Amino acid sequence: MPQMSPLMWFSLFIMFSITLILFNQMNFFSYKTNKIKSADKKMIKSKNLIWKW
Repeated sequence: MPQMSPLMWFSLFIMFSITLILFNQMNFFSYKTNKIKSADKKMIKSKNLIWKW
């Protein structure tokens, strides 16, 4: 089995790295977040938690 030259390994590494980065960015930017309405913000701020240890 022939061995790969170091430049071939490096180009393979670059190709897989670029593919991984593009895949992660596509997944990150494809997610659409729901904006919180002003009524929901008031409910979240006024919520008090009582911890009983």
